[in-house]
Amino acid sequence: MSNVIMIGCDLHDNSMLLKIAVGRGKAWVRGFDNDADSRGQMIGYLKSQAATHRASRIVFAYEASGQGFGLHDQLTEAGIECHVLAPSEMAVTPGQRRRKTDERDAQKILDVVRAHVLAGVELPAVWIPDPATRDDREVVRTRLDVVEKLTAVRTQMQSLLKRHHLKRPRGLGRGWTGAFVVWLERLSKAEGSPLGEGGRHALASLLRQFRFLDEELRRLDRAVARLASSERYQAAVAELTAIPGVGLMTAMVFLTELGNLSRFRNRRRLAAYLGLVPSCHESGTADDRKGHITRQGPARVRKMLCQASWVRVRCDPRERDWYQALKARNPKKTKIAIVAAMRRLGILMWHRAREAMDSPSASEPSGEPALASSG
Repeated sequence: MSNVIMIGCDLHDNSMLLKIAVGRGKAWVRGFDNDADSRGQMIGYLKSQAATHRASRIVFAYEASGQGFGLHDQLTEAGIECHVLAPSEMAVTPGQRRRKTDERDAQKILDVVRAHVLAGVELPAVWIPDPATRDDREVVRTRLDVVEKLTAVRTQMQSLLKRHHLKRPRGLGRGWTGAFVVWLERLSKAEGSPLGEGGRHALASLLRQFRFLDEELRRLDRAVARLASSERYQAAVAELTAIPGVGLMTAMVFLTELGNLSRFRNRRRLAAYLGLVPSCHESGTADDRKGHITRQGPARVRKMLCQASWVRVRCDPRERDWYQALKARNPKKTKIAIVAAMRRLGILMWHRAREAMDSPSASEPSGEPALASSG
């Protein structure tokens, strides 16, 4: 058997610490800066070590983080086998948490790589999305982030009103209507406002943020709508938005976050990936006890599925009857019923989207869809 060079990398914004080993030999440490030139130097160093040790294979691994997949792409292009590991799947003891150093983190990853190469243990690797999917995620995720910021600004304005014991006048309707915003603008001005100078400045600042984020949200809505009408997504989006409760944003979050739908072999794998399966605890003769859902996988998808499921329960009589029947089995645990509805909807969307993408008519052009969405 030829030698294999194995590397566990502790990756940071500005640095990379490598723990390197050849076969079962003793590991050594090597550090590099995390920039384009230093990465090139690291690749050259690893290849020189492969030549020195007559290794036909280099296996490199690091944990997924906000760094993205740029290092993976560069190593793969250079002919180095690279794996990005899921941090949530890496076993960590209480002692390791108290004695956390970069070298120990790199050693932990190296141990996982060694177990994979030498003993065939499966790696806890994440799926690497293609560059197009990564780019599509950027606009969809940014749109979700802007919604969260806009919600936070609205909450701040509501809190300011409560602190000053101000209530919405009658006749302005419910929600963030135009008339309500006009009333807030009047409060932020000096003439006749019950707010003091500090309160007026704070409310005026929040209103400026509100207007900016509202306009930014409109721009991103148009960008997401254009993306949804592209050849890559139009067939699947049309199929998904035909499901009661599923809007354009729900469909686009589902498609961009899951990426290649064919990588899930069955609905159980999909539900596990979405984190919508119960945790379990079994020890010795004790029965398998089910607990809360695992909450693994993309939280963005779970949030959208939750919103869409509530809309679906309200507007679809068949789904409402199914939900009520499940809820009646255990009235004290109503969350179980909505989680089951989320899992049911996710599986339905997976089936529908796969069928649409495999359909011969999937490449036929269509008009730009409206951005009506439950999310």
